[in-house]
Amino acid sequence: MHKQTKTPNRRDVMVSGLATGLATIVANSSIPGAFAAAPFIGLAQPKFYRCKLGAFEITTISDSEAFIDGPYPIIGANTSEADVQQLMRDNRLPEKKYQPGFSPTLINTGKELILFDTGNGENGFVPRPNGGWLAKQLAPAGFAREQIDIVVLSHGHPDHIGGLLENGSPLFPNARYFIGQIDYDFWAPEGKHSGELEKLAVIFRTNTKQIADRFSFIKPGEDIVTGVRAIEAYGHTPGHLAFLIESNNQSLLLWGDCAHHQVASLARPDWHCAFDVDKAQAALTRQRIFEMAATEKFPVVGYHMPFPSMGYVERLQGSGFRWVPHSYQLNL
Repeated sequence: MHKQTKTPNRRDVMVSGLATGLATIVANSSIPGAFAAAPFIGLAQPKFYRCKLGAFEITTISDSEAFIDGPYPIIGANTSEADVQQLMRDNRLPEKKYQPGFSPTLINTGKELILFDTGNGENGFVPRPNGGWLAKQLAPAGFAREQIDIVVLSHGHPDHIGGLLENGSPLFPNARYFIGQIDYDFWAPEGKHSGELEKLAVIFRTNTKQIADRFSFIKPGEDIVTGVRAIEAYGHTPGHLAFLIESNNQSLLLWGDCAHHQVASLARPDWHCAFDVDKAQAALTRQRIFEMAATEKFPVVGYHMPFPSMGYVERLQGSGFRWVPHSYQLNL
């Protein structure tokens, strides 16, 4: 009987070729260098982030990626270390190390380029090379220091005013400066403080002396420019300010140092922060500011939230709040 021969089709050819190729790979798998591994190149995180709010452009710049010990006792000294560590475990976070953001923010209104806080600079909390990056990160983010029209200081701590000077001279030669009158009067006088507060005051005086005649002083409820209004957020420092940014019926809350940890500060606003000058007042301010952010559903820029330091606030069941990182809401 005549045996019919099957003509190979395209599928048969492909299967046969694949089998042959695999056999060749297996046979040659012992050849040195056939699958050479790429070298490790180190960790990398973004250094700036930009989005839109109405007609405004918002840019946050990373001034440091340092890890620090904590959150306890920086957060929660009025509770137990065990309570703080349990909260970290519940949120899949390390118990004894965290990475806060240090995020100066630029807002381009179309008329003015406004910088909120200046980072650690040469003499802030996080020394170089681990901090003080703003000066070198302006250009990669698309800015020149001469373009800054206004510098707004939420308060007088070194990680916010450290970047006012570079190599002993004002970093922003064409800028006007704004700070709350109460905070300026707290930090500027000589002989007012002692101990740790005086160390901070010395840095404030050093960094503001050359630009003292270019300061304007603001109070809660006052506008710096149209669309930028100061909000009372006292406690972290006596005159600490937050800011409400508004453009084309869209709003954003820039809350400065109302929170120092994305979980501990929000879940337990009653837990004290070691950096707060008036700890009881700061706790009340946290509760009020977080309540405002959650009720109004404001996007938030939080200076010490993980970079890019943008997100939203949700209420937790019972009490407390939750930080929800921004993803793409302001990119539409």
